[in-house]
Amino acid sequence: MEISLFGFDQTIDGFADSLRRAHADGFRTYWTPQIFGMDALTGIAVAAREVPDIRVGTSVIPTYPRHPMMLAQQALTTQAAIDGRLLLGIGLSHQPVVEGMWGMPFDRPVAHMRDYLEILTPLLRDRRVSYGGETLTGRGEITPPPADAPPVLVAALGPQMLRLAGRLADGTITWMTGPETIGELTAPTINDAADAAGRPAPMVAVGLPVCVTRDVDGARARADREFAIYGQLPSYRAMLDREGAATPADVAIIGTPDEVAERVSALAERGATIFAGSLFGDRDEQEASREVLISLLPA
Repeated sequence: MEISLFGFDQTIDGFADSLRRAHADGFRTYWTPQIFGMDALTGIAVAAREVPDIRVGTSVIPTYPRHPMMLAQQALTTQAAIDGRLLLGIGLSHQPVVEGMWGMPFDRPVAHMRDYLEILTPLLRDRRVSYGGETLTGRGEITPPPADAPPVLVAALGPQMLRLAGRLADGTITWMTGPETIGELTAPTINDAADAAGRPAPMVAVGLPVCVTRDVDGARARADREFAIYGQLPSYRAMLDREGAATPADVAIIGTPDEVAERVSALAERGATIFAGSLFGDRDEQEASREVLISLLPA
């Protein structure tokens, strides 16, 4: 299982500094979100161009605001700018965001993602598509700079989306999904779907908060404050409920260095192929967490 970092950088310069440090520490991959701050692909195209030899992934770009033809152009342009080191993570976002903030209908999300992938992946691979779906249409050609198609990972949580990702994508990246759920639902479902479709074994990237600390109760309280929204959004709430977790703190990886190392390493047995650690806590706790993840990197 590959060990990677998940960062929330606010500026291009800060992002480039984070990539430099991650690369110097030996991490092969760094993940960045697409929320309401820096545009992820634009940031990657600029910052990762300055830092060679580290893959950079989006976790994740919402599909609804960007037609797949537009995303294919942007992703391939970014891929060309950074010499083929992009991991393209995409996801639905959430009904309150899609409908409440963007004014778009969120009905039939699985059909939407199926149509999205049926348009996006041929464009990334062949630069052309002719597809008319139930929710999206894509017909035409694109001429971005030469670049290999980046792997596409879908933020798939439930079984329908996992089966879809196994058939049409290169893997999944999860957040706030605990080890039991990864082992019993996520990994077997996407792997079985990929196998049935004759596709290679998919990437299963697992993102979770990490805090090495002596104050476990304090870190749990902080996790519940900082990640409270994930206990309220329906898709993440469903994953927490499936895990038997009352709050985000119940799936956050918190404890001594040995306890954190053991819990991270155990995810490989559950089927994770990549772990993306999101460091939280005070500065000393984050540095201690980073050291533990560094200790798990291959020699």
